[in-house]
Parts: sequence; C-alpha cells; structure tokens
Amino acid sequence: MHSSQFPAMYAEIAVALAAGLLSWAYQTIKPPLPKICGSPGGPPITSPRVKLSDGRHLAYREMGVPKEEAKNKIIVIHGFDDSKNLSLPVSQETIEELSIYFLFFDRAGYGESDPYPSRSVKSEAYDIQELADQLQIGSKFYVIGMSMGAYPVYGCLKYIPHRHDI
Repeated sequence: MHSSQFPAMYAEIAVALAAGLLSWAYQTIKPPLPKICGSPGGPPITSPRVKLSDGRHLAYREMGVPKEEAKNKIIVIHGFDDSKNLSLPVSQETIEELSIYFLFFDRAGYGESDPYPSRSVKSEAYDIQELADQLQIGSKFYVIGMSMGAYPVYGCLKYIPHRHDI
C-alpha cells in the first residue's frame, strides 16, 4: 500500500466506529415504551375514562354546573406537557351566572389517556366528538385550546364544524 492510502483508510474506519458508537449509545439511552394506565406494571387509573370505538381510553374531568342544566358546554383542550388537571382562572360566581359546564380531558398519550402513535389533527377532532357523544354533552359545544391545544381546536373547526356553537 502506498502511504497516501493510510489516511483515507483510517478516516473510513473512524467513521464506521463513530457510527457504531452512536448507534449503541442511542439504543442504551432511548426511553422505554410508555406503560398504559391500568395495565400490569402501569400507573393506576384515578380518573373516569371513556372507551373509544377503537378500544383506546380517554380520561376526563368535569367542572361547573351539571351538564343537563348548562346553557354553555365547553370542552377544554390542554397543551403540551399539561393534562386535564389544568386550572382555568374563572370564578364559581361566573360559572353559575353563565351556566357553564366544563369538560377537561387528557389528549391521547397524555395523563391517563391511552397513547395513539398515529394521532393527527383529524383524529383528535374525532376523539373530541366521540368523547362528547359518550358523555352526552349534546349536539353543540364550545372548544377552548390552551397553548398547543389550539391545533385540536383547528381540527374541530375543520372536521366537525357542525358540532360547535359559534
């Protein structure tokens, strides 16, 4: 071999070793798959949940006047790194005066709701529609999105516009 071939050969070996090392490092540090609430070894279920038609569960929390008496039914959609347990700065007096029923829920893969790796803007809109139907919210409701919860609101406006009070 010529002495000019050695540096090129060492460079190829170094690249191959670096790629192997990075691959090994990724395999050792990647997070484990999420554990589904209520499954063996998974976190316990502490909130009410509905079972969707595809078998997944969505956890939810209700607040305000009873839905049967409410004049305004509002589904609140949390953002990234939040859950159904977010708080709204609204007084009990306002809730009663405006006759508001709030429905908070954990989006797919958050809190106590089952993950859905194929989640999309469209699928979240249909999850919200099915949640509203199963909880008998009524044919019309409002949606409020907090932070990144705004994109499911867009999905609702685009894919289930007939369900919203405007």
